[in-house]
Order: sequence, then structure tokens, then C-alpha cells
Amino acid sequence: MKVFCQLKSMSKEQIKAIIERRLPAAGLVDTALRGVQLFRVTEAMPCAPAVYEPAVVAILNGTKEAILDGEHHIYDCDNYLLCPMTLPVEAGTPQASEEDPLLGVVITLEPRMMRELTMEIESAAGSGRQSRGVAPSALALASWDAGFTEALLRLLELLENSVDLEVLGPGRLRELCYAVLMGEAGTAARRAFGVGNEIARTIDYLSNHLTEQVTIDDMADNVGMSRAVFHRRFKEATTMSPIQFVKSMRLNNAAMKIAEGKTVSEAAWEVGYQSSSQFSREFKRIYGQSPRQWSHDRQLTTGVA
Repeated sequence: MKVFCQLKSMSKEQIKAIIERRLPAAGLVDTALRGVQLFRVTEAMPCAPAVYEPAVVAILNGTKEAILDGEHHIYDCDNYLLCPMTLPVEAGTPQASEEDPLLGVVITLEPRMMRELTMEIESAAGSGRQSRGVAPSALALASWDAGFTEALLRLLELLENSVDLEVLGPGRLRELCYAVLMGEAGTAARRAFGVGNEIARTIDYLSNHLTEQVTIDDMADNVGMSRAVFHRRFKEATTMSPIQFVKSMRLNNAAMKIAEGKTVSEAAWEVGYQSSSQFSREFKRIYGQSPRQWSHDRQLTTGVA
């Protein structure tokens, strides 16, 4: 056990060194590996509305926080975060600084690969690994086990050699996804991408049709469930009712647009609100401030002019 812990620690230090070498200044950068990003944050940021896509977030230094429907998920170099479906959250970096920056990796989960791997695992393992009829979990934390740690190191080492990256990249990414599916967060991942993933598919559809008016009956009919069963399973998966989820997705997307410089009216319209006044009322109900006041306070907090 002691040897294992030492090896894992060494692997983490190697991963950290790769990030520091490739990202000496604050920022979020795409790598030559499709769907893999590195980030460095050097100032504390309060939690703000965000939308997480299906991904794994691994921290090598510092602490990150994500809030889903009031539940706080704090993770660091001991636990990585799995987000198996698109979710409206609040996210921040409560303790980052120049002296102690937040360093990490984001690996976007490609649905087709995850579905194929899940099916192969369930087929190989038999019924013991299957997740039929069970709603997927929302955010999940998992320990850095040996499989995940070594798979992440092997993946990022490809950045050092363009030939290795071109030839081995897809296989190494598949290896990392397999490690996630077999790790502590594996149950949540297999439920989201395996047989019986109707809730995850519904969320994917809703995320891409926020401007449309979709009823609970429409959602339930689309996946062949009764309204009551669909409502229960949706809430089990996301902690929110379908209506709460859609509203949170719209408001979080709008908040992100406002933070990027859109006017309140533009942001409201682009996420499906026909009335700016209704949007402002619902925004204030969720975030405790009007959209304009929230934007003003955020600029003061983050130093954005």
C-alpha cells in the first residue's frame, strides 16, 4: 500500500509538471488532444452561474467548488469530479492565488465513446455491471485510484511528442474513459451512458432546445414513461424537477451571456424569454439580485471593467 501511494504521488507530480510547463500563466487552453483542456487560475473567484457539459475535471493543485441546487461539491487533488450530463451549476475557485494557483485538466466526455465502452463493460461483466432502469446521478466525486492516475498521466505525456499523440491519442483517451467507468464514479457514468439512459438523453435534448417550449408530458412521451415516473426519475438524477432544470439552464446561460457583455434583453431573448421583465423577476428570485445589479457586482468582484 505504501509503495502504491508513493507511485501515485509521483504520477500526480508528473502530471502537475506537465501542466505548469505548458501553462505558466493564468488561462484555459485547448491542447492538441481533442476535448482536453488545461487551466491555471491565480485569483479567488466566487461561485457564479455556469453550465457544465459532460466532462471529468481533475485538480492537481488547489481547490475548486461546484454548487448544484444548493449542494456544494468541493474537490481537490484527492478527488476528481465527474459531470455525466449537461447541468446548470454555480462554480468558483474560493482559494486560488498567484502563490497557490488552481491547476487542473478538463476532459470532455464524448457520448459515443462512453456509450460504446459502457456497453462493452456491461456485456463483459454480465448483469452485475448493468444499470437498467436506474436514473443517472448528477455530479459525482471519485478518488484518484491507480487506474485513473496512470491513464491521465499516459494521456498528457502524449503532448510531448506529436507522432505519439497522432497515433496513440484516441486509444489513450479511451483508456482514461474506461478508468472513469471502472472507478468510484463509474456507476454514475454507466447510468448516464448505458442502457436506460432516458433522463440523460432528455437533458441533452433540452440543453440544445432551450428556446423552445417543451412540456413535461412531451418529455415523458418522448422516452416512453408516464408523467409521474418521468418526474420522479428526473428529480432523482438532477435533484431538480424538469421545470426547475429548464429554468436554471436558461438563467445560467443568460447570466453567462451577460457576463460576456450581452445586454439583459439580448441575453433573455437568446435563452427563450419573451419578456425581459419576467426574466428579471426569475433571475432575482434565483440569484437575489436583478440581472444588472448582479452584473455590476460581479465586475467589481472580478475586476472586470
